[in-house]
Amino acid sequence: MMGRTHALTGLCAGLALAPAADTTAQGALVAVVTAGFALLPDLDHPRARASRLLGPVTGLLSRVLRAASRWLYARTKGPRDEPHTGEHRHATHTLAFAVLTGTCIALGTWGLGTWFAAGTCLLGVVLAADALGDWVLVVAGIAGTAWWVPGYPVEALAGTGLWLGIAAGTGCLVHCLGDALTLSGCPFLWPLPIAGETWYEIRPPRPLRFRTGGVVEQVVVFPAFVVVAVALAYGAVT
Repeated sequence: MMGRTHALTGLCAGLALAPAADTTAQGALVAVVTAGFALLPDLDHPRARASRLLGPVTGLLSRVLRAASRWLYARTKGPRDEPHTGEHRHATHTLAFAVLTGTCIALGTWGLGTWFAAGTCLLGVVLAADALGDWVLVVAGIAGTAWWVPGYPVEALAGTGLWLGIAAGTGCLVHCLGDALTLSGCPFLWPLPIAGETWYEIRPPRPLRFRTGGVVEQVVVFPAFVVVAVALAYGAVT
């Protein structure tokens, strides 16, 4: 999937989670962070939005993740896994990575407090805005204002660790599910061995798959999720 489609599907997942949040402002924050972190797995591609977001900083992180993924693939591939570099759509495109990311965000927020939580929120917002447009910044700004107006200080962000972890992990998982619908599939059940492969690409039958950035994604999939996002947003505020 393209970056904007990943972010949009992440937004839909976040909006589905939002009603369970403690406040509407917190729900909006969850939705935006989920959208942003739905781009995170593509840090394993040097030209992805996430890899280019902060120039050399995210570029270096991308190189580290690609090297780690290559190392992990070489040491865990099954007897029937394809000859592959093991970089893009491997280590970061797994359920294990989604769970690890969500857990690290939650524990990091609880352990390091306000500024770690604020940094997580900022990263999610910037990633989402880069993919979906500046309107995301407006929504995040409104949510932030609504947070502080009732008297919640910025320190209260330290108490959102569980929700930020859920949002981050959900975003990564939604990314994997989206890529599983494309022609290449996605090995998100690693390291579960399937048919002799530990990196088995999960995907539906060929007629139900589409090409990344192709006509189906741009004309059918993306507009459909726009409708879903609007419906979920309307339901969340009514």
